[in-house]
Amino acid sequence: MSAANEVTPLAPVEAATKANVFWFLPTHGDGRYLGTSQGGRAVDLEYLKAIAQAADRLGYYGVLIPTGKSCEDSWLVASAMVSVTQKLRYLVAVRPGLQPPTLAARMTATLDRLSGGRALINVVTGGDPVENAGDGIFLSHAERYEVTREFLDVYKRLLAGETVDFKGKHVHVEGAQLLFPPHQAGGPPLYFGGSSPQANQVAAETVDKYLTWGEPPAQVAEKIRKQKALADALGRKVTFGIRLHVIVRETNAEAWAAADRLIEHVDDNTIAAAQKIFARMDSEGQRRMSALHGGRRDKLEVSPNLWAGVGLVRGGAGTALVGDPQTVAQRMREYMDIGIDSFILSGYPHLEEVYRFAELVFPLLPLAHDAPAARPASVNTGPFGETIANDIRPTVRQASSS
Repeated sequence: MSAANEVTPLAPVEAATKANVFWFLPTHGDGRYLGTSQGGRAVDLEYLKAIAQAADRLGYYGVLIPTGKSCEDSWLVASAMVSVTQKLRYLVAVRPGLQPPTLAARMTATLDRLSGGRALINVVTGGDPVENAGDGIFLSHAERYEVTREFLDVYKRLLAGETVDFKGKHVHVEGAQLLFPPHQAGGPPLYFGGSSPQANQVAAETVDKYLTWGEPPAQVAEKIRKQKALADALGRKVTFGIRLHVIVRETNAEAWAAADRLIEHVDDNTIAAAQKIFARMDSEGQRRMSALHGGRRDKLEVSPNLWAGVGLVRGGAGTALVGDPQTVAQRMREYMDIGIDSFILSGYPHLEEVYRFAELVFPLLPLAHDAPAARPASVNTGPFGETIANDIRPTVRQASSS
């Protein structure tokens, strides 16, 4: 092969040595089962507070608040949560095309100041043409990423303290500025997900954290290598995160039984209706998610302990890590080995599972953030369980070595 035709191999991505773990605020609904109202629960202010306060107390790095017409507004929810939590960060969405960059920058700076620097920004371009039309957006896939690039140019410069004059194809501002700067110098970190070539280029040029949905590790590794190469070519550093559900139980058998129960009320008509909606989207990430299961429920383990059952009826992130604590931690470390340093997790129902995951898996992970250390079981606030027969404090039962 001639030198002109040689393909330069992609450089390896450095393994992550520690991880930031996020949870999820289910502002579009929650319950014990998918695809049914059975076991559903009201997602009101008190319930969201309970999840956020649990995540804060348990030592999660932050929470993702989703965006879209099926969700409560992420900015209002974050604003309601910051005063009832102490350390928890809030990953909220800016929407190029729905918001002018000056308004988004003011909202960002305000939330960042009011939270003492706990704002993180999720840049969401949007991939459902029907929802976009309802929001007054009638742009092609490529045009939406043109808007995103122009939006981020103005948005980032404003948060960095510049007075901005900009005239692009889609965005035009004159003398734009922020009078009140964000708490974090230069503005909060930018998170962004997208699998199309246009999305990859925007990520390489502008964002801090590139996110992928939970594809098998080999596919994620390929995406990361390509994204890193694009950023390297521009002299930029981008780090990587993944969005997954988790079903963790004390044994693998219990975890897989819980996965089966989660979709036991989902019938074929519900799956077909959901897949029809996903098929209309022009999101490459959604296409890749749907391709993992093909709308079939008989081959849902698409990689060891990676289960695609959630994606039968849920858009976006559609896979879950399933297993006992050691297995789930091992699978997460495999993602860390290919460069993932942030995990945005969720489980059904979200309040119970935020505790379960922290209690069972946090001790097995090299966390970049501080999870509360277990306190000695000497007072009633210690983690010792219920007193036996009103008189005896239970002790940890040691596993038999035989």
